[in-house]
Amino acid sequence: MELQKISSKCLQNSEETAEVVNRRINLLTLHLSPVQDTPVQELELLRCAGKMKAINVSTETLSEYMRGKHRDIQEEVFAYFNSRPELQTPIEISKDEHRELCMKQLVGLVREGGIRPFRYVVDDPAKYFAIAEAVGSVDMSLGIKMGVQYSLWGGSVINLGTKKHRDKYFDGIDNVDYPGCFAMTELHHGSNVQGLQTVATFDPLTDEFIIDTPNDGAIKWWIGNAAVHGKFATVFARLMLPTHDTKGVTDMGVHAFIVPIRDMKTHKTLPGVEIHDCGHKVGLNGVDNGALRFRSVRIPRDNLLNRFGDVSRDGRYTSSLPTISKRFAATLGELVGGRVGLAYSSVGVLKIAVVIATRYSLLRQQFGPPKQPEVSILDYQSQQHKLMPMLASTYAFHFATLHLVEKYSEMKKSHDEELIGDVHALSAGLKAYITSYTAKSLSTCREACGGHGYAAVNRFGSLRNDHDIFQTFEGDNTVLLQQVAGLLLKQYREKFQGGTLTVTWNYLRQSMNSYLAQPNPVTARWESEDHLRNPNFQLDAFRYRTSRLLQSVAIRLQKHSKTLGGFGAWNRCLNHLLTLAESHIESFILEKFIEAVKNCPDENSRAALKLVCDLYALDRIWNDIGTYRNVDYVAPNKAKAIHKLADYLCFQVKNIARELVDAFDLPDYVTRAPIGVQTPSEAYTQYTQNVGF
Repeated sequence: MELQKISSKCLQNSEETAEVVNRRINLLTLHLSPVQDTPVQELELLRCAGKMKAINVSTETLSEYMRGKHRDIQEEVFAYFNSRPELQTPIEISKDEHRELCMKQLVGLVREGGIRPFRYVVDDPAKYFAIAEAVGSVDMSLGIKMGVQYSLWGGSVINLGTKKHRDKYFDGIDNVDYPGCFAMTELHHGSNVQGLQTVATFDPLTDEFIIDTPNDGAIKWWIGNAAVHGKFATVFARLMLPTHDTKGVTDMGVHAFIVPIRDMKTHKTLPGVEIHDCGHKVGLNGVDNGALRFRSVRIPRDNLLNRFGDVSRDGRYTSSLPTISKRFAATLGELVGGRVGLAYSSVGVLKIAVVIATRYSLLRQQFGPPKQPEVSILDYQSQQHKLMPMLASTYAFHFATLHLVEKYSEMKKSHDEELIGDVHALSAGLKAYITSYTAKSLSTCREACGGHGYAAVNRFGSLRNDHDIFQTFEGDNTVLLQQVAGLLLKQYREKFQGGTLTVTWNYLRQSMNSYLAQPNPVTARWESEDHLRNPNFQLDAFRYRTSRLLQSVAIRLQKHSKTLGGFGAWNRCLNHLLTLAESHIESFILEKFIEAVKNCPDENSRAALKLVCDLYALDRIWNDIGTYRNVDYVAPNKAKAIHKLADYLCFQVKNIARELVDAFDLPDYVTRAPIGVQTPSEAYTQYTQNVGF
């Protein structure tokens, strides 16, 4: 009996060993003679720099494709300010002068220039954002002030109110007779909007709401247009209805109310309203940020923006949405345009910085071979590595945000729930990712221009200071990335529960299946240039990384939640979640860039964009090569090939860098050429007169 057991065990071990051996033989066979649907690509050395066909780029043709159908309205903005040099912001200007100049710029653009952005906020958002990009490139403070007036104050009236509000306020907002504020943020509550403490209590005896600031923490803070120019404010407050029980009132959640804050004729502060100036800021000092406190300020019942919830004369509450959370979500969903605009505008800021730094690097000469002329600093590999991947990213972000604007415009027309969810996720992720990238890049551009980049005339200081807050307002970037990660986890759960995935997340189905399988040992070793520049390889690599991060963080969350609870587990995995969200956004950006390359009708422009797209993709893969190597998605020799090709693409993009930056087609007074590349007298004239080439 004992011998029989031993014999049986030996047989079992022998079978297991045979299975392992067979699996190993099959793996080795794949290395020698892989089975695949497409022919195996020959391994080859990267081509040397002299063998790639030169690309003749037409700046005009590429610019036409880049800027699209709203180029004309942007040209009108630039032409207006070019014709009014006194409205161009000087280098040295005080806070108070800057605020008044910003108001003159906005009023002049609307009334004298005949450009009416508010008319496009709902009917043609893409056109509105094109105007905002152009205006912001003239002066970022002006861009933000315009956004406060039309996107925030005006947008809240149009999107959260009903016909009676549009009829009453539209014209005054449009022609800037009714300058207004968007009073959401409080001293103690920024990102957590549901925690706002300002209250609006309905008084059935007078048919009014009473707006109150219950404590110092509830003071409305950082409110644009409040300190000097605003006459109205959209105030977000908790709607309190009187009841006949022991509670006395019922909290119906956060709602929006139109509250007059200054007299229309005298401009004096109205009774019960206290306004304080937030003072000098790090940047955007042309915007008059202030603090608002309300002491029993009475407003008519009609001033409730009642699209999602209304109060009748007798104090009854009605809404088409059954819960506070649904009403809150619907309210914030209508305000997502602010994030869309910030992502789009941030790309505009990045364009300006890249144009200035690249042009400077092409013109500035330092050192060179013995007894030979000095060479352009962009000929140095280190300078190429600073600026060319950044230039590639600028193009990538441009096409990604164009798609976001198109989706937002479609959402405003269709009100499709699935599309609303997609736009919410994309706007949160792109705003967070792009503004963070731009903030870092502004410092890199300044450093790339050496000491001359430190001169105020060259704009890096003002661009960096003005843009810095983009990472915070309209949603803190860390908070927004967590929202994206949460949505990814939700889609992950739905996939494994058999649910359908929305459009933005469709790639997860195929990519997650790929991740659950082992990396292909053959493709992990392909290192030909054709393979590495294949968009399928690039996009698969991006999506593989996202899928790997998604599954691993889901497992970690499940593990830690058993001991730490949901909140503790989320906090334990927070950095992992942020990396996941960034990886997903990078995958989306690359996907849209690849589509833009394919859709470009001009052959030479398409070749240039393909080169730039390949640099964007391979530079990102190389920057996270450890992730791919850890799981053998990329073999060592392939990793070296990726690095070598990314270096080579940097060099090739450098060769057409002037055409690429010129295609952004920004006016000279926006991208002032850095001093240090002209004769001393020319530099002095430029510095003192504040004009560029």
